Amino acid sequence: MTGSEWFGSAPGGLNRYFTDLYSALAARPDVAVTAAAFGTPPEGGRSWGPVGGSTWRRARAAYLDRARPGPVILDRHFALYGPPARGGHPLVVHFHGPWAAESRMAGSGALAVRAKFAIERARAASADRYVVLSEHFRDLLVTEYRIRPEAVRVLPPGVDLARFRPREAEHAATGPVVLCVRRLEHRMGIDVLLRGWPSVVAARPEARLVIVGTGTAEAALREQAAPYGDTVTFEGKATDDRLAQLYARAACTVVPSVALEGFGLIALESLAAGRAPIVTDCGGLPDSVRALDPSLIVASGDAEALAARLAAALDGEIPDPARCRAHARTFSWAAAAERHVAMYRELTG
Repeated sequence: MTGSEWFGSAPGGLNRYFTDLYSALAARPDVAVTAAAFGTPPEGGRSWGPVGGSTWRRARAAYLDRARPGPVILDRHFALYGPPARGGHPLVVHFHGPWAAESRMAGSGALAVRAKFAIERARAASADRYVVLSEHFRDLLVTEYRIRPEAVRVLPPGVDLARFRPREAEHAATGPVVLCVRRLEHRMGIDVLLRGWPSVVAARPEARLVIVGTGTAEAALREQAAPYGDTVTFEGKATDDRLAQLYARAACTVVPSVALEGFGLIALESLAAGRAPIVTDCGGLPDSVRALDPSLIVASGDAEALAARLAAALDGEIPDPARCRAHARTFSWAAAAERHVAMYRELTG
């Protein structure tokens, strides 16, 4: 397995997925697995070097990695990093999201976007299987990247049920809390959430919004939230222990993405912690909650619809912690690892 960064060194959805899938596969007695990425690895993992620094240096270090033993399946989780497949050994490409399109939305220039798209296409062209987290990204791979449909597998992600679990509710003295855990980027829709927040406060004046994360849009979002005073708090980065405390205080969570959402691991983490997430109908997000309660899904980009659903949630119109936890169990990492092993066995005959 080759990734981007280990989650312990660089938090984020892709890195969480890569790190947790590696751990789930490494725990199986019938699988021999190695994995490499940048940053400090977990036990048994390898590192190509520290997080940060020159992109060229990082790409070169990963490309020249020769530490793989014998005939193996190469499972690549980020287009830019990792050695090429060699000797006719099977190649699996995990498509976590369109790198080029995400860069365009983050403000990259046209030349950089075209270069990233070319790298994605070139690095994926020879793959034997492509893994996506949702039907939405399957369709994107087939239509935008011209990948043959029969080579794509939709394998839902997992969630660490031990790390994220229900705790005794810690009701905030200031009132019910809505928790939003996201990278602070424009495509995450936090600006939409903030536009609708006054309507939530009008319905529930004691409500508080806590936003966890950092990103390129942080300054703009803080400025947007300034008129709302202490009803909105920016938490910055949070450790898993701090997240557990925040989940315990939250009445519900919200994932307001407006573009390029493959699945939304954060929704599963919220469910595992016993808190229902209000999500948008963006990409694969609905897949996380549709079987639990379809009313948790609102139209992407609709600030008033989002606000109305949040106000209803604060009035108790949401699944209780036991139902949330039971639904999260259907997305265990053990189940995700089993689906991956079945795919690997297809390739090795």
